[in-house]
Amino acid sequence: MVISTIADSVTRGVEAIGDAVSEALFEPVIRLGVTGLARSGKTVFITSLVANLMDRGRMGQLVAASEGRIEAAFLQPQPDVTVPRFDYETHLAALTGPEPRWPDSTRAISELRLSLRVRPSGLLSGLQGPRTIHLDIVDYPGEWLLDLALLDKSYAQWSGEVLERIAGRAEAEAYCALMQAADGAAELDEPSAKALAAAFTDYLNAARNAGYSDCTPGRFLLPGDLEGSPVLTFAPLPEVVRAGKRSLWRAYERRFEAYKAQVVKPFFRDHFARIDRQVVLVDVLGAIHNGPRAVEDMRGGLADILSAFRPGRNAFLSRLLLGKRVEKILFAATKADHLHHSQHPQLTAIMQALTRDAADRAQFAGAETSALSLAALRATVEETVAHDGKALDCVRGRLLDTGRQAAFYPGALPDDPSQLLVPARDGAETWLGQDYEVMKFAPAPLSLRPGEGPPHIRLDRAAQFLIGDRL
Repeated sequence: MVISTIADSVTRGVEAIGDAVSEALFEPVIRLGVTGLARSGKTVFITSLVANLMDRGRMGQLVAASEGRIEAAFLQPQPDVTVPRFDYETHLAALTGPEPRWPDSTRAISELRLSLRVRPSGLLSGLQGPRTIHLDIVDYPGEWLLDLALLDKSYAQWSGEVLERIAGRAEAEAYCALMQAADGAAELDEPSAKALAAAFTDYLNAARNAGYSDCTPGRFLLPGDLEGSPVLTFAPLPEVVRAGKRSLWRAYERRFEAYKAQVVKPFFRDHFARIDRQVVLVDVLGAIHNGPRAVEDMRGGLADILSAFRPGRNAFLSRLLLGKRVEKILFAATKADHLHHSQHPQLTAIMQALTRDAADRAQFAGAETSALSLAALRATVEETVAHDGKALDCVRGRLLDTGRQAAFYPGALPDDPSQLLVPARDGAETWLGQDYEVMKFAPAPLSLRPGEGPPHIRLDRAAQFLIGDRL
């Protein structure tokens, strides 16, 4: 194991040096990681970003585009031939067809290369011709990123934290009842062990559907070809101090360690360690709608995500990355089009507060971070409606369930984010005196002029932060 780890570190270092020399002498590469917590809109974000970089009429805040220095943008085969290609064309067709619909979510890692031909700026503009810059977009589930926190934990630590967190959650009642009837000190019975792991997986799916963010291990939700394997057949148990080698506790402990070694570490070694820039998409409005506990759970999840970008806390990542760190991280509250623009500053402030608090808890340092609110694809228009003698700033769109047009007022977000974060931290059951609603809108039919990508809100500002300095 030690020799293998050293070999991985040396190989990674040689590859990093080779990549750096290649980029410096030939064509620079920006590896952009895109991930998100549940239902945050990763697929739509990537599709709209690529479409708007290819047709840049709506990218005024991306300086290289506004200055006209991006001469061309085109898709090329990705360099990682063992990674599935992000199905850009199918997703774009779903969003822009005669009857637009939201594309299917990606359930595994995928990649797409967009190449940009860019003229240099400043003093170099008269001395050099255009150069090609490759943007490699790596799409992966946010649940996989949250798994990094497991590397620092033993099975006993993880079990204790999970059982404390799920106590009292209605979604966990069935699992807790089955767990209490189990005996961790008893000899392993494989059918019973599988039933317990299946019940825990059911809980994770229910928790994610209820808006909770910390649903690890992530591969329980997205198992792929690992479904049914022993490495995904474990669950949290009350600690057994003197468990025998053949006990259920020891079996689960071995499988937990195998999950870290054979599932979590390879992902970070092969993909995460090569990312330069990262965007984390967050459905803040959905968490607020689901109540204070969902917001507090999201805050904890963001702390774990930030810890993933600070490898100094973990010996494995420190050896693997050899000092390399993600340079920029953007935390983006999605679905800003579900609010009137007058409430966008409040949504951004909440995203900033969640990120700042998470950064403090994770003792984060190293990369430049930013937070904003955006809509990668705008599905609504704004409208002011008179109600009970008052003017309400609403959004109007096509409802996902019925297809009919409707105006919607979700409730006013507070100017001070602490009005949400403090009750969440204190364990409140509901928002006192407030009710925040979320409406599900379908994408609107589009009529795009030549040179225009899909309509969005602040996608160009996100692109400027993430890649603008490299253009």
